[in-house]
Amino acid sequence: MSTVVRRLHCPPEAVFRVIADGWLFPSWIVGASRMREVGDDWPAVGSRLHHSFGVWPLVIDDQTTVLEWDPPHRVVFQPQGWPLGEARVVVDVKPSGDGCLVRMREHAVRGPGTLIPKPLLDLGLAPRNRETLHRLAYLAEHGAPQPEAGPQAEPAEGDDAPKHRA
Repeated sequence: MSTVVRRLHCPPEAVFRVIADGWLFPSWIVGASRMREVGDDWPAVGSRLHHSFGVWPLVIDDQTTVLEWDPPHRVVFQPQGWPLGEARVVVDVKPSGDGCLVRMREHAVRGPGTLIPKPLLDLGLAPRNRETLHRLAYLAEHGAPQPEAGPQAEPAEGDDAPKHRA
């Protein structure tokens, strides 16, 4: 199991605000290249993000399911990226001084990844997951955009284009 830890200079709630905004997923998960859909109930247990990973034209459609959601302490995901397989990702967040410690653990649970010897798999996962926590820290510490509260604003006269979060 690959385990990486990073100290962030923000409260745990800031980390979970980033995670709770499914549209930000490719901004902090290394390898995720685009969002296709965020379930209306995200991040409730059982909800899914539909995203892709890879670099065009070698892009694979993927989905990630929430297995556990306990903000601001813990979230457990199960990303599926066949033909590569499935993984279990656990993110634990604990207050520490004026910030928090974030620990991310990942291991293969299904598919070809389970056949790779653990030391080799960790050799590939650890650098990627360190960068993932670096990106998560940047968004959490510097105030990632927050979802708009309340109903969508009506378009201005002559502005009939739909409004989408990017």
